[in-house]
Amino acid sequence: MIERKIKKGRSLWQDGLRRLWRRKLVMVCFAVIVLYFLLTGFIYSAELFGWKVGPTQWQESVGKSYEPPGRENIFGTDIFGQSVLRKMLYGTKTSITVALCASLISLLIGVPLGAIAGYFRGFVDEIIVWVYSTLSSIPYILLILAFAVVLHDKSLFGHKLTGITTVYLAIGLTSWVGICRLIRGEVMKHKEREYVLAAKSYGCSNSRIIFKHLLPNVFHLVIIDFSLRFVSFIHAEVILSFLGLGEAERPSWGAMINDARIELSRGVWWQMAAATIAIFLISLALNIFGDALRDSLDPKLRVQ
Repeated sequence: MIERKIKKGRSLWQDGLRRLWRRKLVMVCFAVIVLYFLLTGFIYSAELFGWKVGPTQWQESVGKSYEPPGRENIFGTDIFGQSVLRKMLYGTKTSITVALCASLISLLIGVPLGAIAGYFRGFVDEIIVWVYSTLSSIPYILLILAFAVVLHDKSLFGHKLTGITTVYLAIGLTSWVGICRLIRGEVMKHKEREYVLAAKSYGCSNSRIIFKHLLPNVFHLVIIDFSLRFVSFIHAEVILSFLGLGEAERPSWGAMINDARIELSRGVWWQMAAATIAIFLISLALNIFGDALRDSLDPKLRVQ
């Protein structure tokens, strides 16, 4: 008797990871992203355990005022003799923290609302659509600025909102519209498919159908949206810090760019260059990786 071996097929996630692994440029971008996150985690650990690279290390003077880039200080020093490289590295923590927290807040708001609107339709759908249509009609930057100003120096559950907390709350509370609209449309298409009808015939509750059946089947879109929006949240944090509404006690790329505006007239360009390079590298890596992730995980865009 001849036995035939049946080749086991790959799942959507396995096939998507395989496609990503075969693209060297995407893997390089992924390594850059991981490096930024590792640096952020290292700085948090240093602050938590009080290591020598703790929260005030960037404030230490390492040379004279406005020293140009050299062997000892790769990006030179600022007006106080502080290392611009250290400020750039510590600014990574601010931007990554804001982007990560804002992304999680926007997903926690947008994904459930989009799923509920797409599944129940009717009056519930009309209310949710009205809310996000109203928010989307307001210019995004002005909306973030308004939320940041309103939340600044306010208290939430007994804790004063200042600096970085204000920034990621302002961004997260105003940026859930896109993912809500996307999930709503996908749930509307999936709710009439066979597996949903089978779940209804077995007596599954609406909440179980939404969170156990529908959302897992559209979750790849959440991951793709997360990767593509992450870089826009970093840019939003830089803009708010540049305007003086961000982190004031810790270094940030936006504050570095704001300080460098005056320095450029004196020929001091290295602080602007350091912040710009840091923003450019993470933005380019996230954009390339996000596009590749979308091509790999979205069945409509995958190419054999």
